[in-house]
Amino acid sequence: MKKTSLLGGIKENFPSGLVVFLVALPLCLGIALASGAPPLSGVISGIVGGLVVGFLSNSNISVSGPAAGLTAIVLTAITDLGAFELFLCAGIIAGIIQLVLGFVRAGSISNYFPNNVIEGMLAAIGIIIILKQIPHALGFDKDYEGNQSLFSNGLNFGYFTELFGAIHPGAIIVTAVSVGILIAWDKIPVLKRMKMLPGALVAVVTGILLNELFKLSGSSLAIGKEHLVSLPVPQSLDDFKNLITMPDFGGFTNPKVWIVGATIAIVASIETLLCIEASDRLDKQRRITDTNLELKAQGVGNLVSSFIGGLPMTSVVVRSSANANAGATSKVSAMIHGVLLLVCVLSIPVILNLIPLATLAAVLILVGYKLAKPATFKHFWHLGKFQFVPFVATVVAVVATDLLKGVGIGLAISVFYILQGNMKRAYYLSREKLDDADGIKIKLAEEVSFLNKAAIKKTLKNIKSNSTVIIDARETSYIATDVLEMIQDFANIRAKEEDINVELLGFKTSYKDYERSQDSHILITHKRAM
Repeated sequence: MKKTSLLGGIKENFPSGLVVFLVALPLCLGIALASGAPPLSGVISGIVGGLVVGFLSNSNISVSGPAAGLTAIVLTAITDLGAFELFLCAGIIAGIIQLVLGFVRAGSISNYFPNNVIEGMLAAIGIIIILKQIPHALGFDKDYEGNQSLFSNGLNFGYFTELFGAIHPGAIIVTAVSVGILIAWDKIPVLKRMKMLPGALVAVVTGILLNELFKLSGSSLAIGKEHLVSLPVPQSLDDFKNLITMPDFGGFTNPKVWIVGATIAIVASIETLLCIEASDRLDKQRRITDTNLELKAQGVGNLVSSFIGGLPMTSVVVRSSANANAGATSKVSAMIHGVLLLVCVLSIPVILNLIPLATLAAVLILVGYKLAKPATFKHFWHLGKFQFVPFVATVVAVVATDLLKGVGIGLAISVFYILQGNMKRAYYLSREKLDDADGIKIKLAEEVSFLNKAAIKKTLKNIKSNSTVIIDARETSYIATDVLEMIQDFANIRAKEEDINVELLGFKTSYKDYERSQDSHILITHKRAM
């Protein structure tokens, strides 16, 4: 694979790191406030997620930080334990458990999430992002982030009445101008090539200047402090020290702390694995993340964050998708976002507090649109009901409940469609070592579902450079789109980069030709030198 120097990686990934920083800053603050934790704890988690997890992980797109999906757990735990210092002990326990999960290779469960469920999760996150940002775009900032579920407390029509009764014209103007700038930077070729001047930065600077102009002119369009980024501004070194909370190690004797720690570890690990699977799909080069290493990196990140007063973290879809859409090519981008969070929080919080939330809402609304664009729904519609129904069910369930419940519902429906078929024949999976083979033949069974994804993925991952591979599907009547896309990515991207000679036999030209749902295994055979 093509390798770039660290300096080249910084130059290539600085624009995307800057975009993620602009997206992450208000999210870190908002999640901390929604969790009932000190404001700086969210920023600390974001810094550690960028620098520590970014360095240790081998994910090229994923960005870690405080997650909205943990907000309810954190808020309840801090209330029950009675002190944030005790809660930090639970964060340390969660980090240790995640390290153990990484060493026992629990990350492999991510291979069993079908692509239509992952894509449904991404589309749902996009819809939630848009719905959550509309109030900020209109100048009504009653709550920044909150739960990832839109209807967790029932559909409140009074909220919508209050929303449209409190529209701020100045915020609407800033939002409209920011969206216009972002679209122009994405569509106009001359602007699109200006990598070192990303549209998000231009939009943010323009938003600040517009609001300052409104203030200087005494206009009623001026956006008030309650609609701007709110970051603590320490006046001295002592003030800064007072903002950082240290754990109360006496909490390790409290059984409640251990229960909270285990709960956070399980939920954070599942969310991370879901987001890693989604991030790998957002990676244009289709690189595969070592999920066991990712769990270890998250464990170290949560240990460090909790020791210095930060919230627990996961890999986060919002930041990761913003990172991918901004053109990130390696994990250097996530590390740059961590450095920018650290530098700006220490040096220029006063300037950051001038940023209107409306301009940041514009950035996130476009990120949400790219995740939930109509073309994605159209794509799964054309794949047939076995792909479309679980996809839409996941979208609706994630929006109506939360990420974990929604994915669980989508996964259950996917499994139902597979089990609905006639499973008349059992196949035996035969594995041989790949190292001493001159040629490798992978013969697919009559029916290949997403349950076979892990075995095929592992086989393709272990194929060495300069190998010759034949993938035979001449006797195959059904291949799940997950597996088919993975084979296509292997043949069209990785094989070309690593000089692997790939021959595909018997593959049909349309996804719809495979629209039946069954289970199977693969049989691997070798051509050995005589």
